[in-house]
Amino acid sequence: MPAYDAVLPAPMCRLGARFTGDALTRLDFLPADAEVSSGIDSRARELSVQLEAYWQDPGHVFDLFYVPLGTPFQLRVWHALMRIPAGRPTTYGSLAARLGTAPRAVGQACGANPLPILIPCHRVVAARGVGGFMHADSGMPLDVKLSLLAHERRAD
Repeated sequence: MPAYDAVLPAPMCRLGARFTGDALTRLDFLPADAEVSSGIDSRARELSVQLEAYWQDPGHVFDLFYVPLGTPFQLRVWHALMRIPAGRPTTYGSLAARLGTAPRAVGQACGANPLPILIPCHRVVAARGVGGFMHADSGMPLDVKLSLLAHERRAD
């Protein structure tokens, strides 16, 4: 497992957080049995507070310093993802049409998202069904996506 600055609990898994300076730069979904960090610094504490607010209110707007590292195209897709309201998923095709690109390209950018939840790639689904998540179409990644979508139905 890669080194994390903190491993935090989540309802469906654990979250591995990496920071560069004060900026959150990566948030990974980890198995539910991953060991949670016992001592966390102020950056991870603030992330934990913000995540707890999201678990309580799916419409919570994150107020954190985070820096997604990606290509110009990925950043354009990720910015579009942040405009999708909780509880109102859109399709890869719809998002692609808005961005003037192809659904597969949107899916690849979603899969490369280094900050899921904060940049809500889980809110993009297939025209028929839920689609994939984190470049997977089954297993833990899809279970996480389904859990996040179910959680956010409360915001609608």
